[in-house]
Amino acid sequence: MSWTRGLFAALAVCVLLLTGSAGCGSSAAHEGKNGESTSPVGKVLDDTDKEGRHYREVQKKGAPEVGIQVQPDTGDTWDVRLAVRNFHFSPVGTKPRATAGRGVAYVFVDDRLVSRLRGLNCRLPARLVPRGTHHVTARLYADDGTVWAVKGRPIESTADITASQAAGTPGGPSGTTALSATDRYARSGGRGSPERAGKAS
Repeated sequence: MSWTRGLFAALAVCVLLLTGSAGCGSSAAHEGKNGESTSPVGKVLDDTDKEGRHYREVQKKGAPEVGIQVQPDTGDTWDVRLAVRNFHFSPVGTKPRATAGRGVAYVFVDDRLVSRLRGLNCRLPARLVPRGTHHVTARLYADDGTVWAVKGRPIESTADITASQAAGTPGGPSGTTALSATDRYARSGGRGSPERAGKAS
């Protein structure tokens, strides 16, 4: 009978060790010094974008960068081109988890989501850009849906464009003009952007 008591005692010690280590591990892995979530890739903040997706804070050094260029194109469309640095687009079917420097770009017109990109180019139909001045923003997201961010600000770039004719007006692209872009934020919070993007011409 003594061997059974010894076995139960050994099992009890194992259970205590396992539950104790699991409790410590989960606390350290999911909560930062201010109660913010942490993960192997950056730190998930309480701050969110307008769609409620949390920011994933990474260090400025080596962080992804994005720039945007928007130009009038044929057939009443606008050509959107991105330039990225320290960032790779994930293919369709990628698992929904954050991987450093990977993900997708969301394109917004006046804060309204119009496209999710897994590459550098897209076209905007004229109906999305009616007569007037508009803000076209590219923002980088991780594969789990969090927003890549530096110093609490999303990694994004914005171009200001102006359509001088409404959609469907005769004259097509010749009736549209693009103004200089304002790059609100490209990684560092400054005005710079990777390569040539960040301007509409």
